[in-house]
Amino acid sequence: MLARIVDAMAPAKDDFVVEIGPGEGALTGPLLEKVAKLEAIELDRDLASSLAARFPPWKLTVHCADALEFDFARFPAGVRLVGNLPYNISTPLLFHLARYAKQVRDMYFMLQLEVVERMVAAPSTPAYGRLSVSLQARFGMKKLFNVAPGAFRPPPKVESALVRMEPLDWQLPVDEDLLRRAFSARRKTLRNALPEVDFAALGIDPGLRPENLSPEDYARLSIRKVG
Repeated sequence: MLARIVDAMAPAKDDFVVEIGPGEGALTGPLLEKVAKLEAIELDRDLASSLAARFPPWKLTVHCADALEFDFARFPAGVRLVGNLPYNISTPLLFHLARYAKQVRDMYFMLQLEVVERMVAAPSTPAYGRLSVSLQARFGMKKLFNVAPGAFRPPPKVESALVRMEPLDWQLPVDEDLLRRAFSARRKTLRNALPEVDFAALGIDPGLRPENLSPEDYARLSIRKVG
């Protein structure tokens, strides 16, 4: 499974790669067989120290830091991110990483299958929501493959999946506050969820529900709000 992740990413020797949450370094070693140097972000001090002692400093730089607060703009443009993201903070971490869409080349993350399905969900499907719109407005995304619990130690109680995120050339301007308000009332019609919006002027049926609109529709709503 580790080989499949590295093969999916296909890193070149001179790629600038950052691993988020390396833990005990199960993926770190295979990545370092492909790249000249790797940087990693690890919150646990003991794990960070263990990784720093295991690999020479000219091969691995470990940042002992919280990825939720880390400034990824410190890395050069074209950085590639990879990791098995902590499932308990995966959604807020994805929202944080989305801010750096213009900074990165691509991202490859192992996540809970349910989260990946939300990320790639199409409009008018049960899994489609705020996370879907926010990420699809900035990234082209694809679920690459599922990962059974037995691939982990200890095995989790849920299935996982690897997802690829590639920044779009033309990113959609979506207002996050508008998204939050819309999907906090997802069972309401648009006219009730966002009563201040003139949907008729945008050619959008106000009787639809928030999950019926595409990321492009939300970009139109956001632009109209700014205007």
